[in-house]
Amino acid sequence: MKRLLAAMAAILCIAAASDPAERLPDPAQEARARELFREVRCLVCQNESIDDSNAELAADLRRLVREEIKAGRTDDEVRKYLTDRYGEFVLLKPAFSWGNAMLWGAPLLVVLAGLLLLVRNFRNRVEADELTPDEVERLNRLSRD
Repeated sequence: MKRLLAAMAAILCIAAASDPAERLPDPAQEARARELFREVRCLVCQNESIDDSNAELAADLRRLVREEIKAGRTDDEVRKYLTDRYGEFVLLKPAFSWGNAMLWGAPLLVVLAGLLLLVRNFRNRVEADELTPDEVERLNRLSRD
């Protein structure tokens, strides 16, 4: 009995999650749209997908994705349309590009360069601490006096 009630509650929650009037009549298209909703970032919430967000902009983006799918666009074409319009930030998992690699790799390069400079500075300091033969001789003379 508890399982039946839990299943019914889950179905009601899913049904309440989106307006039935907005859903696409073709279940395959609606499934594609729902999958894309999970990949697109809500530009208001920024760390939520448009599937999870209740913001008005997220609802507009859901409507836009459904319209594009209804028009016969592929998933890649819908993603490209969204990135052309809103930039790559709109995707929760942006595609690999050298620009993104540099963005993520630059802090690592800065840390490595800092470590390299630190090691180089330490080595120079150690070499500078060593006495020349003339200085050793002067020190010996001073210590004898």
